[in-house]
Amino acid sequence: MHKRLFTAFALFLSACTGMGQDGRGYPSLAKRPAESARVGGEVADRPEPVAQTAPTDPDLTKRLADLSAQADKGKGAFDALYPEAADHIRAAARATVSSEAWVAAHVDLSKLDEARYDSVYALASLDTLYAERLKALAAGEVQGGATEIRAARDAALATVDEQNDRVDALKAVLKEP
Repeated sequence: MHKRLFTAFALFLSACTGMGQDGRGYPSLAKRPAESARVGGEVADRPEPVAQTAPTDPDLTKRLADLSAQADKGKGAFDALYPEAADHIRAAARATVSSEAWVAAHVDLSKLDEARYDSVYALASLDTLYAERLKALAAGEVQGGATEIRAARDAALATVDEQNDRVDALKAVLKEP
C-alpha cells in the first residue's frame, strides 16, 4: 500500500516539474514592466500624452482664470487671518488639553481651515480638470490646454502646500489629547 502511494506521489511530483502542459517552460516569476510601473502619485508627475498643436479654447481660459482667482482669494483670506491666529495658538502652547486656551487655539485652527477653503477647492477643481483634459487628449477629443491647466494647478498646489505647512507647524505646538 505504501509503495503504491509513494509511486503515485512521485509520479504526481514529476508532473509538476519541467514543462507546462503546452510543452513550453513555465513563465518567469520576475516582474514584468507593467508591474514595475509607478502606481498612483500626483498627476503633475505624468508627461502630457499628446503634443499641443492648437491654442486653448476661450471657455477653458475663463475657467482657469476663475479657479486661479478663487485660489488667490483663499490665499488672501488665509494670509489675513494667519498672524492673529498664530499668536493665539502659540500663546496656548503650554495650555493643558481641553483648557479654555487650548480650545480657543483649536477654534483658531478651524478658522484658518475655513479661510483656506477657496484655495483647496480650486486645487481640487484643477486636479479634476487636468485629469479630464488628459483623458480627452488621449482620446483625441480635444487639442491643447493641458499645459495651461497644469501651470494653474501647480500654482494652486504651491499655495495649498504652503498653507498646510503653516497649519501643521501651528498644530505641532499644541498638546495632543
